[in-house]
Amino acid sequence: MSRVVIAQHILARRPVRLEWAADGPPRASWTSDNPEPSTCFAPGLVDLQVNGFSGIDFQSEQPITTEGLLHACEGLREAGCLRFLLTLITDDWDRLLERLRHLRTVRATHPALTRMVAGWHVEGPFLSDRPGFHGAHDPSLMRDPSPELIGALRRALGTDPVLLTLAPERKGAVESIGAAVALGMRVSLGHTDASSECLAAAVAAGATGFTHLGNGCPQLLDRHDNVLWRALDQPGLTIGLIPDGFHVPPTPFRVMHRAAGSDRVFYVTDAMSAAGAPPGRYPLKDQMLEVGMDQIVRRPGSAQFAGSALRPVEGVFRAAAMLGESWRQSWLRFSRSPAEWMKLPSPGTAEPPQEGCIVTTAPDGSLQSLEIFESSSTDRR
Repeated sequence: MSRVVIAQHILARRPVRLEWAADGPPRASWTSDNPEPSTCFAPGLVDLQVNGFSGIDFQSEQPITTEGLLHACEGLREAGCLRFLLTLITDDWDRLLERLRHLRTVRATHPALTRMVAGWHVEGPFLSDRPGFHGAHDPSLMRDPSPELIGALRRALGTDPVLLTLAPERKGAVESIGAAVALGMRVSLGHTDASSECLAAAVAAGATGFTHLGNGCPQLLDRHDNVLWRALDQPGLTIGLIPDGFHVPPTPFRVMHRAAGSDRVFYVTDAMSAAGAPPGRYPLKDQMLEVGMDQIVRRPGSAQFAGSALRPVEGVFRAAAMLGESWRQSWLRFSRSPAEWMKLPSPGTAEPPQEGCIVTTAPDGSLQSLEIFESSSTDRR
């Protein structure tokens, strides 16, 4: 059966006609018709930090299959995310490179994977091994970076987009940042206790981001001098935040936006295999983590956070609630902002739009329904 939805495009700020015909692929066109009340068309979300989803752990020692990666992608798609960086955390360097090569091969086996997996986020092993700062990463596997190691990473991933998170206080880090940038990578700082001077040197070398600020650090910090203040005080850093209300509670979440400026903030889930799955125990590499009804991921018997069970679309509406703003503004920090910072094609700018999310809200502004629109007839399965 044919179907038509008229929605307000949140970027173009004009009505778009979305039509599903009985005899062909979906079509989109601009229209002068009045949009349906409370219905908007938004660009697909872009998540730069996904460690796993829907029960699939990208860090698994068992090779990820095409079917497994498709399952994770379908879960992300249902949560409004149409592009993401597949993220691997600290591991033995050679094993990490081999896993990246394997995942890159798997991505090439299906057009839906090629479309959704926009690139790679390598978070470690060039991080701080100090207690609290290493987070859920294994400190025994941390090591210093070098231009030679950065070159090996680029060879393993070809010309794909790469985001590299490292701690700039490690020996050789500043030189390695320069090497990574020269090879077309984006460099973000994280899991670090770098001084203000070290952060400034990293930015001068080409680092432009800070990974999940407010996390990857001890729960208790010196109130006068700590990495949170140093990062927010450092010009040239775009800040990634996890908008679940747990990793960064509402008050510091708002303060970080004011201090950095909303144009220097984007959102990530830092999702692990429990995201999009019911409460229980789920793997992250070689450890089992516990997810309660509160959706907080912890080491069993510990209060320490270890990744996230956040679904991208939930992050948008939680951010909007914490900031007291329209969900449309928060949506752009989880779509256009990360894409532009990562230098990925900016979503939602095609004329007319080819893909995106039909978002319907309730009278109180909460999410009522989410539907994916894709004008491509490519079979996802």
